[in-house]
Amino acid sequence: MENDKKVIVRFPPSPTGLFHIGNARTFLFNYLFAKQRDGQIVFRLEDTDKERSKEEYAKDIIENLKWLGIEPDFSTTVKQSERAGIYRKYLENLIKEDKAYVSKEETQEEGKRAEVIRFRNPNKKISFHDLIRGDIEFDTTELKDFVIAKSIEEPVYHLAVVIDDFEMGVTHILRGDDGISNTPRQILIQEAIGAPRPVYAHLPMMLAPDKTKLSKRKHGEQVSVSYYRQKGYMPEAVINFLALVGWNPGTDQEIWSIDELIKVFDISKVQKKGAIFNIEKLDWLNREYILGLPDENKTNTFNLEFSKTKWGSDTKTKDEIFMQKLSKLFLDKIHRWGEIKELADRGEYDYLFEEPDLDSEKIMWKKQNKEDAKKNLLKVLEIFESENPDYKSSLMNLAEKEGKGEILWPTRYALSGREKSPDPFTLIDILGVNESRVRIEKAIERLS
Repeated sequence: MENDKKVIVRFPPSPTGLFHIGNARTFLFNYLFAKQRDGQIVFRLEDTDKERSKEEYAKDIIENLKWLGIEPDFSTTVKQSERAGIYRKYLENLIKEDKAYVSKEETQEEGKRAEVIRFRNPNKKISFHDLIRGDIEFDTTELKDFVIAKSIEEPVYHLAVVIDDFEMGVTHILRGDDGISNTPRQILIQEAIGAPRPVYAHLPMMLAPDKTKLSKRKHGEQVSVSYYRQKGYMPEAVINFLALVGWNPGTDQEIWSIDELIKVFDISKVQKKGAIFNIEKLDWLNREYILGLPDENKTNTFNLEFSKTKWGSDTKTKDEIFMQKLSKLFLDKIHRWGEIKELADRGEYDYLFEEPDLDSEKIMWKKQNKEDAKKNLLKVLEIFESENPDYKSSLMNLAEKEGKGEILWPTRYALSGREKSPDPFTLIDILGVNESRVRIEKAIERLS
């Protein structure tokens, strides 16, 4: 059963690396759970690892939570590195009550001994109800008397988190299932210091498509939230996607706003097995979010992203109509905003900004010879030079008469210089009749 008190959950990241996408999902589930119950999400930086903890990582965590649009109560922020005095008082009391003791033990340095503080294990069975996994039981005897501090000034993880959760009034702990093995130690410490037991829910780990753990060592920067931010994913799409990794609302609905998720989220429907991170699903969702934007937003965002490309300051970008057509071309293809720069910078659409260098052999369609290709392009040129403004219909009529491949391939290649490019009608529309005419003329020269 859940506690009757006001729900308080916590998010306690360690600032030892960039904000992990799996941690973002853990936070999201905490957020949905608490918001649904009009509860509070408190924030704690577990920065006792002095060598690996860095301010830049703490900043990355906070900035990306804000970017996602789901924030804990930052006013409650606690840093473990600033709480040594509090932990010491608890340690002194535990030793005084004979619930812990100082133990001199061998160190790695030969002939040297160090004092650690061990918890006096009552050696009993412990059971607790997990909101996802049901009833779980442990025999704590196998834990023996475990270490809770390296010294009176250096508590280890298990002691510090129990004290912090107690003092922050945490009622529910939703965390990754790699934390299940920590639970019996923490329950024993809770009982020893007189802390109430929180309600637990252990979430399935987020796995790569090969079902291995998502790790920086194996999967690189793709495990960090900042990676998806830099790649041009929309925060709303990332939230939507993460909510569906390991949880299913039981409907066919795919697009969920954060408010809708708060209403329907059910912690008991979170799956027990590892949840696969499917980048294709994220790409699909993100595209849906881009296409769902108001036209003005799409236009403004496209123009901003295109301004970052190698063609961003080209004179053509001052032409509003050209940019509208260019935007449609890109939006028909991309799944995330970052692809605009990637596509442009690798030359995908260079032919829209500069005349292509044509290979005369590629102007011809299949078994078509140069003379026939030239003859057909001259007919296309006649269409451009006629007074009939409906060049599209005229060009299609010509293609149906002479053969689509025989007309449309040479025309498209002449305009783009690419074996793969948009159809000639799209190219003419973007380039304009005048520039298209010039390119057709140059293709004819190459065939002469």
